[in-house]
Amino acid sequence: MPVLRDRERMQATVNQLADLHFNRLYVVVWNGGMAYYPSQLSESRGFQSFTYRGLQGQDVIGELISAGRNRGLTVLPWFEFGFMAPPDSEVAKQHRSWLTQRRDGSLTSISAAGEVVWLNPFRPEVQQLITDLVLEVVNQYGAEGIQFDDHMSLPRDFGYDAYTVELYRKETGKAPPANADDPAWVQWRAQRLTSFMQRLSQAIRAARPGAIVSISPNYYDFAYKLQLQDWRRWVQTGFADELLIQIYRPDLASYLPQLSKPEVLEARDRIPTAIAVLSGQRNRPTPLPLIQEKVDANRQQGLGTGFFYLESLWSLGPEQPSERIRGLQQLLPPQNTPMPALQPAARPALPPLPPPPLEPITP
Repeated sequence: MPVLRDRERMQATVNQLADLHFNRLYVVVWNGGMAYYPSQLSESRGFQSFTYRGLQGQDVIGELISAGRNRGLTVLPWFEFGFMAPPDSEVAKQHRSWLTQRRDGSLTSISAAGEVVWLNPFRPEVQQLITDLVLEVVNQYGAEGIQFDDHMSLPRDFGYDAYTVELYRKETGKAPPANADDPAWVQWRAQRLTSFMQRLSQAIRAARPGAIVSISPNYYDFAYKLQLQDWRRWVQTGFADELLIQIYRPDLASYLPQLSKPEVLEARDRIPTAIAVLSGQRNRPTPLPLIQEKVDANRQQGLGTGFFYLESLWSLGPEQPSERIRGLQQLLPPQNTPMPALQPAARPALPPLPPPPLEPITP
């Protein structure tokens, strides 16, 4: 995000991406319990005491969307943190009853963002907050769509708060199983998350007909069994328009088998589908040849490629930035853009499939 807050650097970045024939840019608008855009809702609710702006006082998201359009680059606001929030965020401190918990009463988990709490996705107040924030972005910017990722979820160990326990008891006549990965308990929570996501998608499309609802979950077994995200059903029922599956494997041998999974091929035949690959991190640089191999493998399966994240494309690799840019120029010629153009669904939704069996997962 720092590179995008400076107007000159932002424009240079958009130009660079467009020259390299990228066609999507996903920009964070919700992170750490705060809005990364001028949000009347977040400020009026006391979730933040400042208005997020660029270094020159500009509305970063608004200018970025406009700059992208001028270069043929679709900019989608990215609702990154989903139901996740830091324990010391204002939303978590002001609304303790909105937080869900594990069976032992603990409230936090450790994520890539550090220690976090989870807003209860089954509470109407939480659902309304998320919906209001999303629609604020949709209405404020008129962007082509919005993206949700693997944090629009709930770790399977959570859901033992008093509200959810009572809701489960009313519907089933019994208390939630002590075993967090009990198949029926997993399915019950996943179905409620699916129902909310469907309503949210409908609200987005009502506010902006034709808007893209983009999702970027983990690979399916992990997403469903460990995060209660039944994204296969989200695709089947037609409320996801675009899919980027996060497969951040360190080598090709562990990466390739994921591309031929039935749910991946099924999604590919219904909506634009890509694999999100890790282009590098500060403590985990990704060599350009490995990126090239993954992109080639994706293309062989008819899949697009997304990259996480922007700065690591040319700044955090083992090669010099100039070498990585040259490699990307060769990798992304005009006729092979990283994500296919969005097309309307050509067929009715397939009937939902049963959830997968709960088996041990290899992260």
